[in-house]
Amino acid sequence: MLTIRRTWLRGATGAAALLLAGAAPLRGQSEVLTVFAAASLTEAFTDIGQRFEQESPGRRVRFNYAGSQQLVLQIQQGAQADVFASADERWMKAVTDSGLAVDAPAVFAHNRLVVVIPAANPGRIDRLQDLGRRGLKIVLAAGAVPVGRYSRQALEQLEGAPGFTADYATRVLANVVSQEENVKAVVTKVQLGEADAGIVYRSDVTPSVARVTRVLDIPDEYNVVATYPIVVLRQSANQEMARRFVAFVLGAAGQRALAARGFIHSDAAASAAAEKR
Repeated sequence: MLTIRRTWLRGATGAAALLLAGAAPLRGQSEVLTVFAAASLTEAFTDIGQRFEQESPGRRVRFNYAGSQQLVLQIQQGAQADVFASADERWMKAVTDSGLAVDAPAVFAHNRLVVVIPAANPGRIDRLQDLGRRGLKIVLAAGAVPVGRYSRQALEQLEGAPGFTADYATRVLANVVSQEENVKAVVTKVQLGEADAGIVYRSDVTPSVARVTRVLDIPDEYNVVATYPIVVLRQSANQEMARRFVAFVLGAAGQRALAARGFIHSDAAASAAAEKR
């Protein structure tokens, strides 16, 4: 059974931790893999976890989804985890620099930003330039969150572009009324009509979100491409199984699941997967 948690997972993995790497589980027991993954990966990794379990009888995957910055803090404080998937390279570097990774991280996907507004459009936002209009309520992720940093970079890149003022980013940021700890919280605020607009990943505009929101695209030349790396953690009780999961994410089935959820294929995924075989 696939287990999903959005809070810190505590404790050991029980009998699974006693199994030899790669060995078949005993009757009545199962190997459990704990994956810490960025909140934006929730739908895609849930799909991947279910497929991985189907192809690996007796093995279970449980997830802890949160902002990458929150996950790194938990890992550094000793939380039990086997795999870490980040929404940017900055927080992955914090893990590798701390000596908490076994192998070099592998990039498995990319993403782009979009602006979402409630379907009712209470702020009467019809184009990106409108985000700088005084009096709007805009929600972003906090600057420490990968999508929050990407959002601010995109706003800065739009400054001075054709049709945009030189102080565009400053004007938009003056309208920010809330800074969230992960991208899903931004989506929720917009869905509930608590904000006139928010900046999220393209992959976060799921069918259920699309039914109650509208999307404004950010032109590619001013957008920011998010990079998602993944790594096996040194504290993993079953590094062999963790490596198999990483290879699965990088492989054809994992890449199809990511693409189906709106992620951009990583050119490095195929070569990284081949190296791990």
